Amino acid sequence: MDSNENALRDGNRMQISTFYINETLYGIDINKVQEINKLSELTAVPLAPPFVKGVVNLRGRIVTVIDLGYKLTRRRTAETEETKNIIVESKGEYLGLMVDRIWDVVQTEADSINPPPANIGGIQGKLFKGVIQRDRELVGILDIERILADETIDRD
Repeated sequence: MDSNENALRDGNRMQISTFYINETLYGIDINKVQEINKLSELTAVPLAPPFVKGVVNLRGRIVTVIDLGYKLTRRRTAETEETKNIIVESKGEYLGLMVDRIWDVVQTEADSINPPPANIGGIQGKLFKGVIQRDRELVGILDIERILADETIDRD
């Protein structure tokens, strides 16, 4: 059981970094986020899967940037002034998650997290840890490890 699940089970507070993909609000545990930055100039990767946007040199470290919008919804993320790159670490590798825009960091209690629905906007429920209600929107808390896992990387 990871620290998030322990925190949720024990009734602790959890911070969620939230962002938009298209017009849907998503979040990931802030402990998974290394940094958030503007989308830098990318170098294309020949023969990469369609969700790989390219690679970027981040202070001497090569980071693969994944178009999270494409990975989840099959819609390419438009590159605008608001487009951001969320750097996460997964299995010892740094990866960038390209999102439409950043929203906020929200805190939540375990009892406010609901089980994931069967799907949110056509995305399979197994890719979520749960959902929370914020203002008038639902925030789908993504299971980033599952999204990045080999069996869910490309849903062709």
